[in-house]
Amino acid sequence: MSVPDLFKPLTLAHGPAMRNRFMLAPLTNQQSEHDGSASPFDQEWIRQLAQGDYALIQTAAATVEPGAKAFVRQLGIHSDEHIPGLARMAASVREGGGLSAVQLHHAGHRARPELGGVPAPASSTTVPGTDALTTEEVEGIRDSFIAAAVRAEKAGFDGVSVHGAFGWILSEFMSPMLNDRTDKYGGSTENRARLTIEVIEGIRKACGPDFQIGWRLSVERYGLRLAELREIVTEILDRELIDYLDLALWDSAQIVQEGEFRGKTMLSVFTDIPRKSVRVGAAGKIRTAQRAGQLLDEGCDFVLIGRAGILQRDFPRQVRADPRYESPQLPVTAQYLRAGGLSERFINYMKGWQTLVY
Repeated sequence: MSVPDLFKPLTLAHGPAMRNRFMLAPLTNQQSEHDGSASPFDQEWIRQLAQGDYALIQTAAATVEPGAKAFVRQLGIHSDEHIPGLARMAASVREGGGLSAVQLHHAGHRARPELGGVPAPASSTTVPGTDALTTEEVEGIRDSFIAAAVRAEKAGFDGVSVHGAFGWILSEFMSPMLNDRTDKYGGSTENRARLTIEVIEGIRKACGPDFQIGWRLSVERYGLRLAELREIVTEILDRELIDYLDLALWDSAQIVQEGEFRGKTMLSVFTDIPRKSVRVGAAGKIRTAQRAGQLLDEGCDFVLIGRAGILQRDFPRQVRADPRYESPQLPVTAQYLRAGGLSERFINYMKGWQTLVY
């Protein structure tokens, strides 16, 4: 495939098709109100993105419970009071011609008490002085994910993306290092994946037939085992439980360094799995038109644009105009981001990434 193939439509198992192969990755930006309500800065950020020709735009990670917070000024979807602001975001994306999804997030053991978060570990040994969640509490969190998806549908979003990456709660439960439970949510690979699968199945049952479900998965750190994750992905794809799999890689070109998949690209470990109707995409240092096109050759159905989308809000439009387009070199100045329309709240968060902003 070539760069022009990035602009071919892509059907999904539920709901409308993606108009091209560009999806905006969920990007933490710390610019919502303190109660999780969408701020004017959130609205302007989404408005800018909506004009950039993305096929599908995901929001920043949105809390499914009040105690699930990991970030200052994190977007929320744990209350019906959040629906009006979210509805305006969904409307902006729709007016721009794209599909929309809320990323559903729970920080698990990494919830920050200083922000009102309540650490919710799978194991009693993870957070000193904090007991593991009871089975009933795990089921309550599962139900909070499902209730949040219902709110997203009420707000007019085309779907949700279930955050199962980076050691947050669903990823945490997958990890034998962070999950030493002896109930139905611990022990075997099947049991450790149970929470994720119950969340996805519950959303499918609670929401309408055209509602789209994505799942974001990371495959490194936090004690995760690549072979186990491949086994879990194989089941989810075979059962067609989701519409799309979002592989959150630090680098989409990275090579597996050890174990049975050593020498293969991390991406190929998952693109080699039969996917039936499920679409598979990846994020990770996709900063040029050429790299985006290469990922289609490497087995992706779509690509997820992250930092390149912060630097240039209309990355897909830039690629359409110039098949050899490259993102600005990093790091950039705060003034560059400011001139592009990024809020001071977002810029202040970006300053924490020294390789991005100086």
